[in-house]
Amino acid sequence: MSASFAITAPLPAAASFADWSAAGLHTVERALEAWVPADAPAGLGAAMRYAVLDGGKRLRPLLVLAAAQAVGGAHAAALRAAVAVELIHAYSLVHDDMPCMDNDLLRRGKPTVHVQFGEAQALLAGDAMQALAFEILTPDDEPALPPALQARLVQLLARASGQQGMAGGQAIDLASVGKALDEATLRDMHRRKTGALLQASVLMGAACGATQAGAWDALSEYGAALGLAFQVVDDILDVTQASEVLGKTAGKDQDANKPTYVTMLGLDAARQYANDLHSQALSALTRAGLTAPLLVSLADRLVIRQS
Repeated sequence: MSASFAITAPLPAAASFADWSAAGLHTVERALEAWVPADAPAGLGAAMRYAVLDGGKRLRPLLVLAAAQAVGGAHAAALRAAVAVELIHAYSLVHDDMPCMDNDLLRRGKPTVHVQFGEAQALLAGDAMQALAFEILTPDDEPALPPALQARLVQLLARASGQQGMAGGQAIDLASVGKALDEATLRDMHRRKTGALLQASVLMGAACGATQAGAWDALSEYGAALGLAFQVVDDILDVTQASEVLGKTAGKDQDANKPTYVTMLGLDAARQYANDLHSQALSALTRAGLTAPLLVSLADRLVIRQS
């Protein structure tokens, strides 16, 4: 990783949400630019940077930063956690898009990595980004990340990425094509495939501060509800928006005969479910007495998004 990137002061808490999110996006992008190596051998660096730079909503990094700010967490630790979770997310998209998985040609408004660089290079780019995420979480010279916090962040991210989370959910997804799932199974699939990493983003931010048990439980519930809401909204957008708006192939799940919340509940009921999950997420913060306007704004943005 490049040593030229200096971690700046925390994002301004008093800024408007628009200003705060713009500053957060800029900081995360600069960190990714510095820490994702261009000089990885045989063109691997180019594929990695193509996969993760200059695209995406960066919702997961913003959740890390907002949760950390809500509990007074260390900014340097939170930024590393934010970059790590985005690398895991980007690697998962590279692998999901490959012919052996979802076989997609468009991601973030440009050709997918395997289309641009070939399947072997795409596979390796995903592998390398996954490893880099954990390298970023375990620096030798960062006072804000003592060994105990490094271990906690690695544990949270690994659990959300593996068989208990994202990889397990994708396995269920691939095994469910053309099958009728009940709501509990569909919820479990998406809790793992999409929700686990979003929930982990919130908890990784919380881990960067001195979070009491009640606040931790509330943030965990917030993250779980928000993670499922994200997938419900994704299912809605898949059938209501064009590919040019989404930046990926619209109608892909329907064409592949995959079960979704829209096919199970219908469009109107799916929209209501997303709103109910949004309310559940915010209620968890309120019950715990957490003052977290950035997390509230991120939840609002997630539910009303159009891409």
